[in-house]
Amino acid sequence: MNEIETHPFAPYIPAEAHFLFLGTFPPKAEKWSMEFFYPNKINDMWRIMGLIFYADRNHFWNSAERRFEVEPIKRFLDERRIAMYDTAQRVRRLKDNASDKFLEIVEPVNLEKLLAAAPGMKVVVTTGEKAASVVAELTGTKLPAVGEWVEIAVAGRTLRHYRMPSTSRAYPLPIEKKASAYAAMLRAEGMNEVLRP
Repeated sequence: MNEIETHPFAPYIPAEAHFLFLGTFPPKAEKWSMEFFYPNKINDMWRIMGLIFYADRNHFWNSAERRFEVEPIKRFLDERRIAMYDTAQRVRRLKDNASDKFLEIVEPVNLEKLLAAAPGMKVVVTTGEKAASVVAELTGTKLPAVGEWVEIAVAGRTLRHYRMPSTSRAYPLPIEKKASAYAAMLRAEGMNEVLRP
């Protein structure tokens, strides 16, 4: 039987967080380029953020050391009021990889507890189908289409749940199109610093 893994990172929640980004679960530690969310050097989350806020996909990437830079990422999240966590607290990998398709969620995130840490949170952003499916199941709501949102209620609060394209390279969409989708969502939610259309 494959062992059960517990999430290796604590939630990252800036004091004034407005957005909560939720993936599924980090890859195995040997795939990390840093000890933070979206640590795999071939995951495009931080390249997408670099593109849409700084017009530079490598803004957070240290090419000499082949890793993402944690502290600039945290400062960026604080400034943009973005919290980070995942939809799975404990998982079992059915195959020896990071694919959501072969990830059994043993214990999902406690969404109420997570949101309680940020009273100003208005938007939940899921980065892929599996993460979106978990939030839909936890809230008893329908699964949004990619790039769309549905209203969810959690512990007496009403929020918007956006399902966004996966930032994994396995998701067959060019990074520029993914960046445009994320930029459109952030701009729709009042993020005026977004550079891309």
